[in-house]
Amino acid sequence: MPAETLGPPRTMRDRMLAGEPYALDRDLTTRADRAADLAATHAATPASARDTRRSLLEDLLGQVGTDVEVRGPLRVGLGEQLRLGDRVEVAGGLVVEDAAPVSVGDDVRIGHDVRLLTVTLPLDAGQRRDGWRVARPVTIGPDVWLGDGVTVLPGVTVGAGTVVGAGSVVTRDLPAGVLAVGNPAAVIRQLVAE
Repeated sequence: MPAETLGPPRTMRDRMLAGEPYALDRDLTTRADRAADLAATHAATPASARDTRRSLLEDLLGQVGTDVEVRGPLRVGLGEQLRLGDRVEVAGGLVVEDAAPVSVGDDVRIGHDVRLLTVTLPLDAGQRRDGWRVARPVTIGPDVWLGDGVTVLPGVTVGAGTVVGAGSVVTRDLPAGVLAVGNPAAVIRQLVAE
């Protein structure tokens, strides 16, 4: 268990937001339950009820840009740290573990069953048994296309205009304007700028 510093007691949410080791507590569990309920309601709301779906997303997420389309189901850890830019399109099955900030830029396309993950567990079995974890932010630049089944791991940035091929696992930062595929995702070519 991490050592505490002198001063007022810090909540697990404080620790999580600071990027420090944290464990789930009642507050974080309550927030996660709220997010799951809102996401389930969003998924159960007809696609034609655009205003209701938009309102649910605004209640669930930290930011929702203009002309955003999120097809269900959407699963989020907390929702409050996920920010979607303008004109983002999300196919079904997006999973976002947003214990750290997850930023999705303008004009991003996200395929089916994509996972944006921020949480990692310690290698030490005792710390894992005690529930400790740490979260690192994920940033998806503008004009990115994440193909079906892409997984982006904690602490990764995908540069503007990059395309990540279906089924790829992004384990480290990708530069702007490239095509990357594989597990782990590797750059296979530079894309021509428009």
